[in-house]
Amino acid sequence: MTDLNIHARNADPDAMAASIQEQGYIIVRDMLDPAGLERLRAELEPRIATMPPGDGGFMGARTVRFGSLIAGCEEARSMAMNPLLLHLVESVLGPYCMRVQLNYTGVMHLLPGEKAQVVHRDANLYPFQNPAPPLICASMWAVNDFTAENGATWLVPGSHLWDDDRLPTEDDVVQAIMPAGSMLLYIGSVFHGGGANQSNGPRTGCALQYALGWLRQEENQYMACPPEIARDFAKPLQELLGYDLGGINLGMVSHQHPNDVLNGTTGDGPGELEPPAFAERDPSIHRFKVSDTRPVIRRRVSLDADKIQGRN
Repeated sequence: MTDLNIHARNADPDAMAASIQEQGYIIVRDMLDPAGLERLRAELEPRIATMPPGDGGFMGARTVRFGSLIAGCEEARSMAMNPLLLHLVESVLGPYCMRVQLNYTGVMHLLPGEKAQVVHRDANLYPFQNPAPPLICASMWAVNDFTAENGATWLVPGSHLWDDDRLPTEDDVVQAIMPAGSMLLYIGSVFHGGGANQSNGPRTGCALQYALGWLRQEENQYMACPPEIARDFAKPLQELLGYDLGGINLGMVSHQHPNDVLNGTTGDGPGELEPPAFAERDPSIHRFKVSDTRPVIRRRVSLDADKIQGRN
């Protein structure tokens, strides 16, 4: 089995960033200390207990899922603003946008007996052919231990560099086996999926995903965190949710800056829609060049859990 790309939390952040670009993912241990882990569990467990599992298919028949974590989970707000996480996300997405935004938040609670999810690419939400520049950078936090038996996330290292015709096999897959408090971070075009829970207990993960600031968010953060909730947050979190410009003029509200509208700080005239920092950065943004378009199937691949999890 291929060695996992695992780093300690206090490792060199730039070395971590380079390894993500090369392998498409990284695992960082101890991103949550024991106290933070207990706070997170205390907030999530009451919701998990009241939510039914899914109805099968892609979302699973034995998986409890829910989102809107920024509005409903204080610890998730802290996790979303973790400086190391944001540094790594910025290293992946930053060259292609003025700012990154929170794209999706959610809990995946796999009950015993859950089957393996088809492996897929999160970035296939968007109609870009692969390989393409990074669109999404996704984190999965281990709320309890991720093991081979309980469905630790499957990953295909390096698949962010593959074209759309190349599909993974069982031999390409590694499992993100990691202790509670660890974080998996992967580029959105990496093939991955939830493993099969062949254990006697649940496997709980907390997903916080980021995207280029000019893309439509997968989870509508303006509905999940409407103004009456978001205006109580610190400004950096408001901006991460999308209450900010996504580029020069992008996301304005009646020619006002969206953060000023949110917080009631607009002036009498037009707002500042070309901030100096944006104007300075604009010439260095890596802009997409689309040379052709064609229909491409969003690939989802079923793989044999026994062949993958049985070798660990």
